[in-house]
Amino acid sequence: MTSVALGPTDQLDPRLLEHRRELTGYCYRMLGSVFDAEDAVQETMVRAWRGLADFEGRSAVRSWLYRIATNVCLDQLNGRQRRALPMDLAGSPYPPVEASLAGRRPAAAWIEPVLDRQVLPEDGDPADQAVARESVRLAFVAALQHLPPKQRAVLILREVLRWKAEEVAGLLETTVASVNSALQRARATLADVGGRPAPRTLDDDDRALLARYLDAFERYDIDAFVQLLHDDATQHMPPFEMWLRGRDDLATWMLGPGAGCRGSRLIQTSANGTPAFAQYRPAEGGGHVPWGLHVLEIEDGRIVHISSFLNLDCELFAALGLPTALD
Repeated sequence: MTSVALGPTDQLDPRLLEHRRELTGYCYRMLGSVFDAEDAVQETMVRAWRGLADFEGRSAVRSWLYRIATNVCLDQLNGRQRRALPMDLAGSPYPPVEASLAGRRPAAAWIEPVLDRQVLPEDGDPADQAVARESVRLAFVAALQHLPPKQRAVLILREVLRWKAEEVAGLLETTVASVNSALQRARATLADVGGRPAPRTLDDDDRALLARYLDAFERYDIDAFVQLLHDDATQHMPPFEMWLRGRDDLATWMLGPGAGCRGSRLIQTSANGTPAFAQYRPAEGGGHVPWGLHVLEIEDGRIVHISSFLNLDCELFAALGLPTALD
């Protein structure tokens, strides 16, 4: 990556670069967008690089970077509408027909996915890693968007990153009492919007389920595909407002308006702390082009939800570091 302001990032002080991934994770939780998170981290690095000579070790570099990143995120969030997922906006599912695609919103309206490798630690305490995975789940990131920006920062710093109240108060230049009060209000809001997904890890049965998902989708065997779903499984497809519910409607969609996905290839990955597949649809001149990222939720041996983030603007896969074409 290269920045006009900084030049090649490998010329930055290593003390700054070693925190890039965790800062990206923090900014992603705050902003709900991989694009905005990358911009915020880049701006954080610019400000830190410019101020490093005057920093003089007044506090730990990590704490100093989080202070800068928090201010950058708060500036970005000033006056913005919250991002959401389609199921948060429409109370009832749509019919599985082409006309359901009529409602479309700009990218800035939606929560965006992020690959685990962009935001989660590669090693560390297993318990901390589990918390980190749950804290980038789509439901949790969407719930965070209901919080005022400073409450959002407090909750992430205290409950995800495990900062002490005194440390958060210092970062936000406020009192411990104010931090504790903000945390209580944030917890109450999250409880109301149901933003705490149950923690779980993949087992051998789940991995077998994912292998069958890939096989059925690539063969476009819809009968086999829907057998992997819960009866009331749901799917949404940002940037469209529509969402679907139930095996029958998902099958009808895939054999109707979604039939252009026949012949696709999938690449398995992990996004938002859960299994995911990058989908490439057949191109007219041969090969396959990026179409969407399927982020899956699994419960009781079946898939309960598919978030299909479509690559209609041709930017999502590039931002996620996924191949932009397959031969």
